[in-house]
Amino acid sequence: MAGAGWVWTVRGRCLRFNRPLVMGVVNVTPDSFFDGGRYSTAEAAIAHCRELLRQGADILDIGGESSRPGSKPVPADEEIRRIAPVIRAIVLETQVPVSCDTWKSRTAEAAIEAGASIINDISAGTLDPLLFDVVRRHSAGIILMHMKGTPETMQDNPVYADAAAEIADFLADALSRAHRAGIPAEAVAVDPGIGFGKRVCDNLVILKRLSALAALGRPVVIGASRKSFIGRITGAEPQERLAGSLASAVIAALNGAAVIRTHDVAETRQALAVAEAVMNAGEHEGENPLP
Repeated sequence: MAGAGWVWTVRGRCLRFNRPLVMGVVNVTPDSFFDGGRYSTAEAAIAHCRELLRQGADILDIGGESSRPGSKPVPADEEIRRIAPVIRAIVLETQVPVSCDTWKSRTAEAAIEAGASIINDISAGTLDPLLFDVVRRHSAGIILMHMKGTPETMQDNPVYADAAAEIADFLADALSRAHRAGIPAEAVAVDPGIGFGKRVCDNLVILKRLSALAALGRPVVIGASRKSFIGRITGAEPQERLAGSLASAVIAALNGAAVIRTHDVAETRQALAVAEAVMNAGEHEGENPLP
């Protein structure tokens, strides 16, 4: 499973990977594909953060703009209005790192000032060139994700000759751009962008060939939770995709993912714990840590 030697440095704090970390999703939006509107007030979002922490989230990822296929951007002022009070409140209650899901430099600045440690950029710095400077100045962590186009256009006939190789090349270039902007490699994690400008077959190949990203030498984040490729395979609606999400999470972890981004923290932690126990069984002769 995840490489124990990796270190991810986020605002002076070192995250280590003795097991895959679980990142809980908090959408402070009216229109996200799975839970849009459920946590659109600060009070509801803060309560949901507390619940995900109770379930064992290692990281919270708080976003104020839906990036579902076909979605349009919201103004930075509105995004900040949604997420800043939530971040500001929850960092007073926990030592768990808080990530802000945004590609906008203004939102990133406000999120970090509110207490966020990580910026989760779905565009890997391509939509707002000023974002890298914000991350550098604050010594924040950053997730660089692959996406074709924008959320509004990304599913308009995406085509790859070799999805895994092309995504690895894109992320290698993104790492180089971040480095040139002054962001140290230790501050960066990468995400191949399941569902972001991908066909069903591309998503499956990414999960199967995650090892292609190992050469980048950085922790890999996977966010497959409740996504449409699971529905295309199973016929299930988002509310019914938990089992498929857990299968995707376990496969991703077994293939090297370091962070699993999910709406379902408790269930994901349980699935990963069983997978880890199976993979570690019998490694040390005479040891049987479980009765």
